[in-house]
Amino acid sequence: MKAAFITATGEPGVIQYGDLPTPEPAANEVLVKIGAVAVNPIDTYIRGGAIAMPIEFPYIVGCDLAGTIETVGSAVTRFKVGDRVWGSNQSLFGRKGTFAEYAAVGEDWLYPASNAMSDNIAAAGALVGITAHLGLHLHGELQSGETVFVNGGTGGVGAAVVQLAKAAGANVIATVGSTDKKSLCESWGADCVINYHDENLDEQIREFVEANGGLHVWFETQREPTPDRTVALMSPRGRIIFMAGRTARPEFPVGPFYVKDLRLHGFAMFNASADEQRASANAINELANNGGWNPQIGKILPLSEAATAHQLQEDNTLGSSGTLTGKIVLHP
Repeated sequence: MKAAFITATGEPGVIQYGDLPTPEPAANEVLVKIGAVAVNPIDTYIRGGAIAMPIEFPYIVGCDLAGTIETVGSAVTRFKVGDRVWGSNQSLFGRKGTFAEYAAVGEDWLYPASNAMSDNIAAAGALVGITAHLGLHLHGELQSGETVFVNGGTGGVGAAVVQLAKAAGANVIATVGSTDKKSLCESWGADCVINYHDENLDEQIREFVEANGGLHVWFETQREPTPDRTVALMSPRGRIIFMAGRTARPEFPVGPFYVKDLRLHGFAMFNASADEQRASANAINELANNGGWNPQIGKILPLSEAATAHQLQEDNTLGSSGTLTGKIVLHP
């Protein structure tokens, strides 16, 4: 089979595209014929060696996938040949990656694909959707009627936060960087969308918050959080979610934080159990069936251009180039 793989960590150019053996599924695995995969920042961190993960070379890159089951292992009970599926959390902790024509995947890490989702949409929304749902519900304990703020409402995770929070009955405030992105974010149901270049950004947030009963969940997706500002805007017993900024070392306002009875939650999606991730996937499938799941796709490339895709992702995640809105999807 054709695959995008590395034989050593390094810059995007270390990714090779060539032939590797088609995997044989174990008893509890299925063989998926890949229809689409998506690029995530964590893929670039692992490829570059920034995250220490067990890697056996040649190493197939990629966490997300969507496709159709071709073969099932002898112990598989959740799926059958011909089922459309999607999933994430591959290429981690010894699991094989997804950037190939075929992938052998444990059935616990796969989910039925809603008929309302194409392979492109299923792959594009996999990791970011599960991440957003875990943050909002498992950690943020979001309740209907509460207000959620998310930095970067058209980013991969940010867009998922907007849609999943609205599905839960929340009021949503989001920041964006342009008029076009504002319109896009509003199309997903965001109640208050503010350009983060505005000088009176925080005043606009406060105005909305005061009119809607407070700010209860702050979902931080940016690499450089601003705790002083965040804590000042939060309502008592609000929850602050951190899931980005591996090297950030901001000052923290301990006093203002604890006198408001605030909670601070840090999490990484890949630490969640298979059952926890499946609960999130089920919620995403339900939202898709109801017409409310629309992951943004910014670029579609052939799998042979995986190195180009990684460079584009890195330019935007680390370089803040602003040349990408939405996910990069690749086709074998």
